Amino acid sequence: MSNDTALQAGSAGSSSKLRAGSIGTAGIVFFVVAAAAPLAATLGAGPVVFIFAGPGAPAMYLIAALALLLFSFGFALMARFVTSAGGFAAFISWGLGRRAGHAAAAIALLAYFAMFLGIAAQFATFVSDLSSRFLGLDVPWQAAYVVGVVIIGVLGYRDIRVSAVLLGVLLVLEVLILLVFDVAVLVQGGAEGINVDSFTAGSVFSPTMGLALLFAFACFVGFEATILYGEEARDPKKSVPRATYIAVAVIGVLYTLTMWVLSLAYGTGSVQKAAEDDPVGFVLNATGTYIGSWATVIMETLVLTSLLAVLLSFQNALSRYVYSLGRAGFLSRKLGVSHPKHKSPSRASFIVTIVILIVLAAFVLAGADPFSVIYMWMIGVGTLGVLLLQASGAAAVVAYLRHYAKNEALWRRFIAPAIGGIMLVIAVVLAVTNFGALIDSTGVITVLLPVLYLIAIAVGIFVGVVRNVDDLRQEHLPEEPAAEQQVPAQ
Repeated sequence: MSNDTALQAGSAGSSSKLRAGSIGTAGIVFFVVAAAAPLAATLGAGPVVFIFAGPGAPAMYLIAALALLLFSFGFALMARFVTSAGGFAAFISWGLGRRAGHAAAAIALLAYFAMFLGIAAQFATFVSDLSSRFLGLDVPWQAAYVVGVVIIGVLGYRDIRVSAVLLGVLLVLEVLILLVFDVAVLVQGGAEGINVDSFTAGSVFSPTMGLALLFAFACFVGFEATILYGEEARDPKKSVPRATYIAVAVIGVLYTLTMWVLSLAYGTGSVQKAAEDDPVGFVLNATGTYIGSWATVIMETLVLTSLLAVLLSFQNALSRYVYSLGRAGFLSRKLGVSHPKHKSPSRASFIVTIVILIVLAAFVLAGADPFSVIYMWMIGVGTLGVLLLQASGAAAVVAYLRHYAKNEALWRRFIAPAIGGIMLVIAVVLAVTNFGALIDSTGVITVLLPVLYLIAIAVGIFVGVVRNVDDLRQEHLPEEPAAEQQVPAQ
């Protein structure tokens, strides 16, 4: 039986389909914004951006947001025509060809697995630390890691609506504490009064602006996941593009606002030194000063829920990638089967959980530190991979829309996504050339880890050829349209 025949046979039954109409625009936005981890990223990456950019840190987030918003014009337009749980792998297959799609599939798997591994290690480290400080309990990070991964795996196994509701609650809580802090500082006038010095040319441009931009871009990782939920979305041709715009806007405004408020809290002339002196307590110290020690405790607690939300978001995204690749024949077709009751990618979710635990066991046996090695290395690998996907996706969007959306405005189908894509390519170059800073390490590891993507690309193309995978476009556009015609919205 050929891949096409097998795919058609699998598609005929409900076992190869996810639950259509089970999630709306708000639910997709919850998944995407949660993946960005506004609170955890503010505490973790925020001080680093201030160290490199000084008072210009808020502008770095604004630039990153504008770049992704420009890309989103074409990205959202293409999402009207291509609906697939295959995400960027499907997009790239449509825009750049099936071999590029196979390479993108391998990059996506490596990137998302790495992100999940790293975030889970950060979560486990926080659990161990907070348990010791607040409860006097000595909780091994390994135990916290396993329990967290299993809980997230169970949630990913079930109906996506359960995850959407939980993510909504967790996300509202972390955004709320950030907004409370922002309002408190603005009401009290900060350290030197309200000003916009952070957005002046003198503050924005600096010798280390590139590094600051890299970490700012890293905080937006996950926004591309809107298309992964297209098959389960209500009215996907409208809800997915709408969710993309809303997610990028919400993340961009929240980051830019909070970073600007932090610069006001310390004063534009003192904020960089404050970040350098105490990067760990940078945000928490400001929170205690302007709100009170009670808010600091709440913020530290909500960091855990923020990380749980990130894990849940990445678990769902990764499971859908694995499910989609199994359904297409790139991975075992047994993975491309949905749960008979929940209509979730249950088998893929189970395999994701098992693989994560196996890799964790390897790290534990090697004596790897959970933060400096597992978290830093894996987040670096994952960030580089997602940036590669985004940049490749931008090229695919421009190529696809050039042929199949000629009736659309030039701004939406070419100019905006091209500009955004160029800025994403710059982010990839910054990530590769400054990979040591990204993972806070030196030596041969700074070369070996990026090389993993060259291996992944080769493996992806090899698997695509050996398994005779025709493409990763899935079922929603069964016939390729003529180049001179616009693809009708399905």
